[in-house]
Amino acid sequence: MSKEMQELQKQWRFMMKSIHSNSNVVAFMNSRIGQYLDDHPFVALSLLVFIAVSAIPVAFFLMFVVTTAVMACIGVIIMEGVVISAGGIALLCVLGGLGLLSLAVSGVMSICYVALTTLINYWYTPKSQAMDQEANGNGFSLNSSPISDPSVNNKSK
Repeated sequence: MSKEMQELQKQWRFMMKSIHSNSNVVAFMNSRIGQYLDDHPFVALSLLVFIAVSAIPVAFFLMFVVTTAVMACIGVIIMEGVVISAGGIALLCVLGGLGLLSLAVSGVMSICYVALTTLINYWYTPKSQAMDQEANGNGFSLNSSPISDPSVNNKSK
């Protein structure tokens, strides 16, 4: 494995160790919700993406509510109920769409994660492990091709 990859792995392990040793993280992971999310990583990723993409629309809605409340203090009481109701319905539509979007994004991210880890494990398989698997007959050879070359058979004749 290259030195850059080893250094990256070392930094990643240090960062993960510092996160997992945080007392707030430990307390959350020991809760029922933390254990559920630990057992269901797709749900955790979907929830994380949903929270990230829904922060901006919720902030806009809260600014909208504050603005209409200020207008209500000035004297537009009936208009406030209509406008906040319309804004609430619009927010529900946006959050529903963002929920679907977060499921799609987390699905794509999960597929990319599985594909990339599989490729990295394939590319960085130690040669000694690959040769052990080839010697035991339960693996594939890194040097052999599954398609036989007809020219090799013709040269031996």
